[in-house]
Amino acid sequence: MASSTTDSITELRKAFLDAWSRCSQVNQRLLVALALLLLPPTLIFLNSILFGNSKRRLQAPLPPGPRGLPLLGSLPFLDPELHSYLADLSRKYGPIMKLQLGQKLAVVISSPSTARQVLKDHDIIFANRDVPVAGLAASYGGSDIVWRPYGPEWRMLRKVCVLKMLSNTTLNSVYSFRRKEMRSTVKFLWSRAGSTVDIGSQLFLNVMNVITTMLWGDTVHGEERDILGAEFRQAVAEMTLLLGIPNLSDFFPAIRRWDVQRVERKLGVLRTKFDTIFESIIQQRLKMDNQESQSGATDFLQILLKMKDEEEGFTITHLKALLMDMIVGGTDTSSNTTEFAMAEVINKPEIMAKAQKELDSVVGKDSIVEESHIPKLQYLYAIMKETLRLHPALPLLVPHCPSESVTVGGYTVPEGSRIFVNVWAIHRDPCIWENPLEFDPERFLGSNKYDYSGNDFSYFPFGSGRRICAGTAMAERMVMFSLATLLHSFNWKLPKGLNELDLDEKFGIVLKKKSSLAVVPTPRLANLQLYHE
Repeated sequence: MASSTTDSITELRKAFLDAWSRCSQVNQRLLVALALLLLPPTLIFLNSILFGNSKRRLQAPLPPGPRGLPLLGSLPFLDPELHSYLADLSRKYGPIMKLQLGQKLAVVISSPSTARQVLKDHDIIFANRDVPVAGLAASYGGSDIVWRPYGPEWRMLRKVCVLKMLSNTTLNSVYSFRRKEMRSTVKFLWSRAGSTVDIGSQLFLNVMNVITTMLWGDTVHGEERDILGAEFRQAVAEMTLLLGIPNLSDFFPAIRRWDVQRVERKLGVLRTKFDTIFESIIQQRLKMDNQESQSGATDFLQILLKMKDEEEGFTITHLKALLMDMIVGGTDTSSNTTEFAMAEVINKPEIMAKAQKELDSVVGKDSIVEESHIPKLQYLYAIMKETLRLHPALPLLVPHCPSESVTVGGYTVPEGSRIFVNVWAIHRDPCIWENPLEFDPERFLGSNKYDYSGNDFSYFPFGSGRRICAGTAMAERMVMFSLATLLHSFNWKLPKGLNELDLDEKFGIVLKKKSSLAVVPTPRLANLQLYHE
């Protein structure tokens, strides 16, 4: 048998050499060249056949997730209350799962361990944003701190915000603005004592006035200020609505040019309106030669204009984009958090009584709340923390986007995917929190374990890592000051015929109460003059 095989090979060899000898020298060269040309792709093909399957076995698979429809994926099945819908899905598919949303792959993170991997272990890889078309249109092409890609320009903007505009020193310097607007709100509520008041709308108005006053102080005043305030309230409400609308252009980038839902066009109109207002205010401020405002405080606009002259690379476009971040990003988040806190407290009179007892002990009933009282109000701090646990302002944070494919929780997260971190689900996880759906401020007393640093991935309402919210310190001051003042100045009760407040949530770019909080204030301070300071 072996002899037969050897003979066959010998015959083939002789036939090949005989055929080769009959080829001309030119043909021989052509055949060699052809063989050399075909060799690399042939080797690559053979390698993929022989070893490709083993390599695929070594690479981590994509996360599990629901099977969607061709082309559309899971888009038709999404619930409007996306945060709770994704939390329900995670109970079936696990702490990391995928959803195909049109042409966009989304990955949802729903546990402390996977959140830690995304926001800490692989922080730099996930430091970019998955920027929606609406976000790009609203932020001067992504020139702000929220949507700017991670890099030198973003770090410069972060430095301007954290070290200059939102530092403790700067926030202290604009306290007089916050105090003035808060006293104006108290005076209004006193005038409506005994009547049902839409406190949700009042809180939005108060926070809007506080932020715009901190931004440009006395640059505008009188009737012009009132008109400007009305324009801003309407524009901010419209912009927040548009930013929260699911946009087909984000899920099918190929159709963006047609702007099917007209979201980009509408936001362009709104941004032009904002830009006209910004330009007018900036010009007025420049005419004032950057002198101190009438109140003696330095406003944010003065600081930003100074930074434009001092900070290399910081342009007037960056300045306007940061103003937009402050107004659009700061208004709803702070007012909605305070509204949720008030609703939870009013629903539980025993909690309101404890908070008012602490306020009477620290502030007294013959004085008004000042920000200097806030650090001593530990129970009130616990109320705010518990509110942010149950109702985080950004329940899915701002979507992240990995700059390269990476393994998280044993699964591959592809480059360019949209990453949702469901902090709302983590904050309500019964494996982490005892009685997670119960509003219980006591869980935050007697321990400094939970703060806003983003280091504990059981509780991180402001995010974590490089992209942690830059406005945390300002939001904390505004919510605490509003909450302390409202609970110290008034008793609150439900309108006649109502036994319990509705705490249903409405998902959007910012989480809010589905129905605005309407309650009845009653003055609780004996000295009525305190309501007119």
